Amino acid sequence: MSRRRDGLERKGALLDAALACFAKHGVLGVGIEAIRLEAGASPSSVYNLFSDRNDIIVALLGRTFERLFAHIGARVARARTAKGLVIGMVDAHIEWVLAHPDEGRFLYQATALEMDPKASEALQHHKALLLAPVVARFEAFIREGALPRWSPLVFDVVLLGASHEALRRHLAGARIDAAWMRRELPRLAYKLVASHAGS
Repeated sequence: MSRRRDGLERKGALLDAALACFAKHGVLGVGIEAIRLEAGASPSSVYNLFSDRNDIIVALLGRTFERLFAHIGARVARARTAKGLVIGMVDAHIEWVLAHPDEGRFLYQATALEMDPKASEALQHHKALLLAPVVARFEAFIREGALPRWSPLVFDVVLLGASHEALRRHLAGARIDAAWMRRELPRLAYKLVASHAGS
């Protein structure tokens, strides 16, 4: 148990170091050696946990998804109406990214990269497991006819498309007001989805 805990702590420290490097130099501007130096780790300790930089990126993406989706899941679990569900989901996403800008920037940069097909498939499977409670909440309102019969992917595109773009631009320095995003984008998302309820 102690060895496992030590391994998890070393892995977490390397992921923290990777995030710090990516925040300073961007995902494409960082190699595994820079991450090792940032963490103060030996080469053997790094390569015992990760085979290369892409392996670190995938692991950090997995951790980022875990944190983001836990926040979203806690919000949507409290929703009692379809409107509350949609608005809560969109606002929770915006809220978390704004509160964690380094992870938000990394998330948007890393998901734009082409990945090894096996790594991408594993990551998508991990995301699906993390999102299962959220999907279940949506399915309950779909059965009632309060939400359209769309797939989770379509809901993601429709509900979060504008938020993703606004957050990307905001994190890149565009003057998009954070309060406006949280006030208006969840409501706009619900108006769009409500117009297709029952379809």
